[in-house]
Amino acid sequence: MKVTLMVILAVVVGLFVVLEIGLRALFGFGNPLIYIGDEQIGYLLAPNQRTRRFGNRIEINEHSMRGSPIKNIPAPSELRVLMLGDSIANGGWWTDQANTISSLMMGSLESSTNSNYQEIEVLNASANSWGPRNELAYLQKFSNFNAQAVILLINTDDLFATPPTSLPVGRDRNYPESKPPLALVEVWQRYIVKQKPIPEMNAVQNESGDRVGINLEAIVKIQALTRQTNSQFLLVMTPLLREIGEPGSRDYEIKARQRLSEFTKTQQINYIDFLPIFNSTTNPQGLFHDHIHLNLQGNKFVSELMKRSLLEIIET
Repeated sequence: MKVTLMVILAVVVGLFVVLEIGLRALFGFGNPLIYIGDEQIGYLLAPNQRTRRFGNRIEINEHSMRGSPIKNIPAPSELRVLMLGDSIANGGWWTDQANTISSLMMGSLESSTNSNYQEIEVLNASANSWGPRNELAYLQKFSNFNAQAVILLINTDDLFATPPTSLPVGRDRNYPESKPPLALVEVWQRYIVKQKPIPEMNAVQNESGDRVGINLEAIVKIQALTRQTNSQFLLVMTPLLREIGEPGSRDYEIKARQRLSEFTKTQQINYIDFLPIFNSTTNPQGLFHDHIHLNLQGNKFVSELMKRSLLEIIET
C-alpha cells in the first residue's frame, strides 16, 4: 500500500512538472509582461523585459517601449521616428517583435529612403488601452527622443478614451505587477478564477463632459510638443471591424469622426483615416486579428501606407 501511494505521488509530481514545463515552453505562461503605475501616464509596461507568449517574441526596452534598447541621441545620419499608440501599435502577445507595425515600417523605410539616412529607427511607445491622454503624458515625461517625426496611432474607440489611471495595475489580470510563482498559477488566475471588479473604475469610466473634445485637445497638445522640437506629426486612425461595410459606424462614432476630420483640417494635422481605405480594399476583414486588432496582413497594409505618408512629410 505504501509503495502504491509513493508511485501515485511520483506520477502526480511528474505530470505536474511536465505540465509546468510545457506551459512555460510552449505558451510562455509564468513569465507575463508586468506593468507599473505612473501618476501622470496611468500605467506603462515595466522597463527591461523579455518574454515569449504563444511563440511570439516580446521585448520591452529601458523606456517601456516595445523594442530594443536605444541611444539617447540618434546619430546625425539616422532617421528616428517615434510611434505612440495602444495595443494596436504594441501588437500584444499575438504579434512577434518582427511583425509589429513599427518593426515592419522600419524595414520598409530602410529599403526605400535615400542615402542621407544610414540608419532607421521606429520607436514604439505603447500599451494596452492607452488613449490620447496617456500618450500625451508619456511624451511629456520622456520627450520624443529627438525623433524627426512623431506618429500617433489611434482607433475609433480612442476618441472616447477615459483619463489615465493606475487602478488596473496589480488588480486587473491583464495588468499584473509581478510574476506568478508558477505557470500553472498564471493559468489559474487568468482563465479560471473570476476577475474581481475594481469599484473605483466606475468613476473613471463614467467621466462626464465632452470626452471627445478632451481627447482632441490631447492630440493637439501632442502636435504642439512635436512642433517645439521641429518634428513632423502624423495622426493615423484605424477602424473597428464592425465599422467596415454596412451598416458601418454608429451615429455617435460618425459624429466623432466628423469632428476629428474637421479638427485635423483646422489644426493642419497630417491625417490618415483607414476606414475608407479598408472599405475600398478586397476582403478588409482579412486584415483583422479580432474585432479591433490587426493581424500580420493588416500590420503590413497599415505600415506601408504610413511609410508613404511619412516620407512625403519628411521630404517636403
